[in-house]
Amino acid sequence: MKYDFGGWATRNDLTCTDGRVIKKDAFKGQNGENVPLVWMHNHADPMNVLGLAHLENRDDGVYAYCEFNDTESGMTAKKLVAHGDVRSLSIFANQLQQTGNDVLHGIIREVSLVLAGANPGAFIDDVVAHGDGESGMIVGYDEMITSYLSHADDEDEKKDDLKNQANDDTKKNPDNHTEEKKDEKVETIADIFKTMTEKQQTAVFAMMAEFADKENPKKEDGGDDEMKHNVFNTDQRNDNFLSHADQEEILKLAKTSQVGTFQNAMEIYASNNALQHDAVASGFAQTGEGNVTTLFPEYKDVRPGAPELITNDQGWISTVMRKVHKSPISRIRTRQVDIRNIDTLRAKGYKKGKEKTQTGNFKLVRRTTDPQTVYVKNALNRDDIVDIADFEYVNYLYNIDRMMLNEELAIAIMLGDGRDDGDEGKISADHIRPIWLDDDLYTIHVDLDTAAAKKELQGTNTGANFGDNYVMAEAMINTVLYAREKYKGTGKPDLYITPHLLNQMLLARDINGRRIYASVSELATALNVGSIETAEQFEGKTRTTSVGNKNKKLLAIIANLEDYSLGATKGGEVTHFTQFDIDFNQEKSLLETRVSGAITRVYSAIAIEEDVTTSAVASDEL
Repeated sequence: MKYDFGGWATRNDLTCTDGRVIKKDAFKGQNGENVPLVWMHNHADPMNVLGLAHLENRDDGVYAYCEFNDTESGMTAKKLVAHGDVRSLSIFANQLQQTGNDVLHGIIREVSLVLAGANPGAFIDDVVAHGDGESGMIVGYDEMITSYLSHADDEDEKKDDLKNQANDDTKKNPDNHTEEKKDEKVETIADIFKTMTEKQQTAVFAMMAEFADKENPKKEDGGDDEMKHNVFNTDQRNDNFLSHADQEEILKLAKTSQVGTFQNAMEIYASNNALQHDAVASGFAQTGEGNVTTLFPEYKDVRPGAPELITNDQGWISTVMRKVHKSPISRIRTRQVDIRNIDTLRAKGYKKGKEKTQTGNFKLVRRTTDPQTVYVKNALNRDDIVDIADFEYVNYLYNIDRMMLNEELAIAIMLGDGRDDGDEGKISADHIRPIWLDDDLYTIHVDLDTAAAKKELQGTNTGANFGDNYVMAEAMINTVLYAREKYKGTGKPDLYITPHLLNQMLLARDINGRRIYASVSELATALNVGSIETAEQFEGKTRTTSVGNKNKKLLAIIANLEDYSLGATKGGEVTHFTQFDIDFNQEKSLLETRVSGAITRVYSAIAIEEDVTTSAVASDEL
């Protein structure tokens, strides 16, 4: 016969990807038969029939001598094989007789050219080019070209050369027969079966078929169990496959730091390339019974239950809400009389015969503060409430709303909410008066002067090298202690500071490299404050003064929050309202309070700031 190439259609005693093992002489009855040569087992289109495959049963398996038709598809396939783009064969067989995973008998219906074979021993080992200067190339399984062959014009000589080449390949690759060698010392059922005559084997096949029909009455006579040595079969649309190029791209993607896992890489690649179940086009489908993601273990929560919350610093917020003075009065009024340094109020000595004079007037300081409603509104879909069963979804969202309400109130008390005046959601500074932005009568505003601290440390020794952290710590201590001289608040105040500034002071070392403050409590003693609370929300906060348009950056606030009154009448405390919307199937939630807030004592808070006014602004003011 005239042939274009030859190769192993299947080899014995090698485990296929589907777990089956083809035993010796499983297809012995088809020795010398011709079967169609097909493109990747696609039986739906006659254009996929490429030619004929002449089968030859050998000791090592079934060898196929293949001839292409002169059709367009046949010629295209011929070029692919000749160029080495396609180098694997695969068979389609049915009427299989098995013992476990061992295939003892079957009928090969067609041989297919495939991009990747299931049987690890299936490969094209010889390609013949007809015409003058005939030559061929040997292509082994997943190997590069190993040698070139010259063939005589006589077709029988070509066939002999091909057989010799196949036998040489077997000798060069003994690994293909390792499994068979391992079983030589142990007589298996397959070995016993081989000792039978052909007539006896046929009788055994008949009995096995009859037994299978009784066990599976729905199956047709002859059996319909089918085997394919690869995943390129359009008769089963749920079969998923990947081309070699796809695999390389997915592996490359998985190695990137942004993706990290092979599963993520497959999902991304499938999504980006819109891969479908197509036996001709390369791709991968993540659906159906063949979904490869089912092979991966299920993810398990490290901490079961509700998702862990990632929040801003909440420690100082709980401290503020705990320490502010809770008043049952929502409309706050404070009145103070300033009698400092009023000469007319001084007591006087009396001289006999002289008229006693009355004291002068004193200054009355009066301020009122009205309440404002602060709320958090949310809506929960009932479907989510019902479907989320691994934690209490309603309580989880309520706790988030309550946390956000407390944070907003604490920020409004200390800093102001930061929204523009025209914002509908703004918490007015006239209703909840922020300590930082309050009048100088209530909050003492002082600037941190690091230059003065450094000068004080160096003295006349201008060459002394003090670290920046040490200079900052000394400047902060000096500023706080001097400001405390004006403090008129209740008891010992607390310090609320940015985490960065606190770390600067804790890392302070003297000129000899010795750490100054060993702990936060030791630093609090040096600053003469009750406790130190870090507030990351203070970071980067600035204000513009009404006099001089100076830009001031907030560093810390010192206050005893007993002097800050947060007032709410009965009914104005934090209240939770719920309502079910039958039109949208939603559980609506409203968490709200109506409060007022203000410092009730003069000079009861200190704001430590840094002047960050640019030189350009300063020159304009001059």
